[in-house]
Amino acid sequence: MPEAASAPTAPQATIGDSEFDRDTALTARAPGVYDIDLSAGWTIISAVNGGYLLAVLGRALADALPHSDPFTISAHYLTASQPGPAVVRTDVVRTGRTLSTGQASLFQRDDEGNEIERIRVLASYGDLDSLPDDVRTTAKPPAFPPMEHCFGPEDGPAPVSGSSAIADRLMLKLDPSTLGWALGQPSGKGEMRAWFGLADGRDADPLSLLLAVDALPPTAFEIGISGWVPTVELTVHIRCRPAPGPLRVSITTRNLAGGFLEEDAEVWDSADRLVAQSRQLARVRLG
Repeated sequence: MPEAASAPTAPQATIGDSEFDRDTALTARAPGVYDIDLSAGWTIISAVNGGYLLAVLGRALADALPHSDPFTISAHYLTASQPGPAVVRTDVVRTGRTLSTGQASLFQRDDEGNEIERIRVLASYGDLDSLPDDVRTTAKPPAFPPMEHCFGPEDGPAPVSGSSAIADRLMLKLDPSTLGWALGQPSGKGEMRAWFGLADGRDADPLSLLLAVDALPPTAFEIGISGWVPTVELTVHIRCRPAPGPLRVSITTRNLAGGFLEEDAEVWDSADRLVAQSRQLARVRLG
């Protein structure tokens, strides 16, 4: 009797043809003006994730500017974005041979129909493929266990407190040494490390790196603070185009004071290259 055929595996999504690409796609209404329906699939509780929003504005600027790759992008989060219609307006500040600079803002309407600015960014774009190969660094890839020895939301007996729709769209495997908060025993160190990818298998590119730096649980959890930690400002530096394969993300906080903390993130690719760095200021709701 012949053996039963194995179930076919789902095809891996590709850059340009994935849920992330569809959910960050914009429709040009006029030069520099774009419409988008922010997907509820990238929410944390009810608010849209800041990294997803940054990727949306990053895609708009890639279309508006003569260069397509973000080199540095700084965002100020003014009000919490909600799933639904939004408009992005861009402005070209300067164009040059190596770098072009632009700014962009995302707007939504409130219950009374008034337009509210949600996020404003200033960014410089260039061509990552034109950068020289010379690298001189003291930075080292984060050391944490292989992916099979790390844990994701699916490994717990119940959904992690504060889990959200975005978790279903990510491949996150957290370093066990940064998971004390999930067991009620936070380390107090303010560290979070994880293997990162998109759940549909799409490889990373510069735009998805904007998501990666803001996709892990907050370091505040390991300090012993639970609840929402909204981003006030986030600056990301894209250093090179990532190699195919999962990313390693390491985030640290050294100083929580006055109800605010910083998060410094590094993103490393499968070729052991530091492909992105970021720093954000976030607000912590104490008590």
